[in-house]
Amino acid sequence: MKKVNKTIAVLPGDGIGPEVMHAATTVLQDCATEFGHSFTFVELPLGGTAIDTCGSPLPAETLDGCRSANAILLGAVGGPRWDNVSLAQRPESGLLRLRQELALYVNLRPIKLRESLRDISPLKTTQEQTVDFEIVRELNGGIYFGEHKTEGADGAEKATDVETYTTEEIERVARFAFQRAEARRKLLASVDKANVLASSQLWRKTVDRIAKEHPDIHHEHLYVDNAAMQLIFQPGDFDVLLTSNMFGDILSDEAAALVGSIGLIPSMSWGYGPSLFEPIHGSAPSLAGEDVASPIAAILCASMMLREAFGLETEADWIESAVDVVLAHGFRTADITETGRTLVGASRFLELIREELRQSIEQIEPYGWGV
Repeated sequence: MKKVNKTIAVLPGDGIGPEVMHAATTVLQDCATEFGHSFTFVELPLGGTAIDTCGSPLPAETLDGCRSANAILLGAVGGPRWDNVSLAQRPESGLLRLRQELALYVNLRPIKLRESLRDISPLKTTQEQTVDFEIVRELNGGIYFGEHKTEGADGAEKATDVETYTTEEIERVARFAFQRAEARRKLLASVDKANVLASSQLWRKTVDRIAKEHPDIHHEHLYVDNAAMQLIFQPGDFDVLLTSNMFGDILSDEAAALVGSIGLIPSMSWGYGPSLFEPIHGSAPSLAGEDVASPIAAILCASMMLREAFGLETEADWIESAVDVVLAHGFRTADITETGRTLVGASRFLELIREELRQSIEQIEPYGWGV
């Protein structure tokens, strides 16, 4: 079994970010111990914490540290204490700029209903139904990176946000999405609003052209409003969902509800720089320090990083299996409570996962805990 030596930039961020990052790095260190890997964690400031300590949501040292890392783990950024600063200086602007500086133009969000959590899905799925698809979101263009301006004053203001896409921006994310579909069920749905938006018309035309490079993939186009409805009525029809930046932001949060909680979903931002892995749940500042913020999404970010960035399939499966076993034993965090299940704090849930990792390691290789 191959051994790796990797540097991981850790950006705890704001709110519950430091807590969930502690869970992710703890599990990764257990992985390194058991499988003989070496992970060096370099903690760096980002977001509101960086504003308070360094005067910038993305300090130069953080950008440099991320550029030199093999992968990046991010907790969360933002909170109400920074709501009154300008858009350019908000915590979220640090994350947007980091994605832009590292040319991370794809966000991948796996949406999977875990077997033991079927009862908390609002769809009340049957055993024959599955929710298992990926959302591929363009991350470095669109309205979030277009021109933003406000004109006028005294109640007669006009605000403008510009949606812009180039052929190249659409081509590269489309190729990524088709490649993901190649490795799955060979189905791709592209989401746009081509009946009213020029940017969506270019999006649709470009996706059709890239589809010719992948004749074995069945692809279709959906207006975003139709896609939102179909996610609720027929989620099992989806395999890979390709979207623009804003549409992907909205649809991926909707899709998270299908599996029971936004606290269950990891994500990967991918492109020309080191890949960035972050849970999608946000900073939830009201939960910080209460030992109730679920570590599941962050732990799944760790396994996703092992698989997608480092090619460590066995290790990723080991972690994900431990999460499933703990859930199957009836343990729940506050966001996924069920009648008849055992509610535990976030720190206890992490310990339960580590206990399962220790017990299951011998089924993979006779390494022995702590060797």
